[in-house]
Order: sequence, then C-alpha cells, then structure tokens
Amino acid sequence: MSARKTQLPKRLRKKAKRGFRGYPVATIAIYGSDDRIASKMAVAIVAREGAEPTALERWFAEDGDVRNDARMGAEVLRFIENHDVKTVVMTDRIIGCPHEEGTDYEGPTCPMCPFWANRDRWTGEIVH
Repeated sequence: MSARKTQLPKRLRKKAKRGFRGYPVATIAIYGSDDRIASKMAVAIVAREGAEPTALERWFAEDGDVRNDARMGAEVLRFIENHDVKTVVMTDRIIGCPHEEGTDYEGPTCPMCPFWANRDRWTGEIVH
C-alpha cells in the first residue's frame, strides 16, 4: 500500500502533531477509490467526549488529490478555526472508498471502488 504523505497546509499538519489538547476535537479522514489518490476529505467536530459530531463538512476533488489542493486546505483550516477546535486528529493515509453506503450504493461493498472490497481500511491488507 502506498504511504503517500499528505501535502495539507503546514498549520494543519502541525495542529495534528500536537496531540490531545482538549475539546472540541476535529477528526479528519481521507478517502479515495484506491490508496493513491484522495478524492474526498471529511472533517467532523466533536464537542466533548462520547458525543456525536456537532458539525460535519466534506470536500471533494474532481481532478487531483484533495491533500494537494491549497484552497481546500485553507477551507478546512477555516472550518476548524470557526469551531474553536483545540485538538486535530487526522488519518495518515487514505482509509477507504469516498462513496457512502446507503447514499451512493447499497450493500457491503462499493461497486465503483473494487480496490476496497475485502480490504482492511486501516492497514490496507486483504482480508477474507
């Protein structure tokens, strides 16, 4: 599996490296049809421990990689700052298909992203 580093803005990467600094927490997940190009970034804001997200925003790239889009990076930073986030948690890789079960497709696997069928989204390993 490709372990491509993200090119998100330095300020965002720096926030993610700081570790837990309290709530609210922003979680950032990266998705793509395979493990090389990220076409979707989802950011959720969690106000307190055990709570459901209070805000969720998604960004999509039609061409290229969301991690390399400076405009999207700036929008993510603005979203996080607007919610007074103290902690940023970010995946270090693409963790799955950008399509949403029940919205974009029905069933256990996405027919548009065969790469992720029978694959552990956290390790990239094939599972049976």
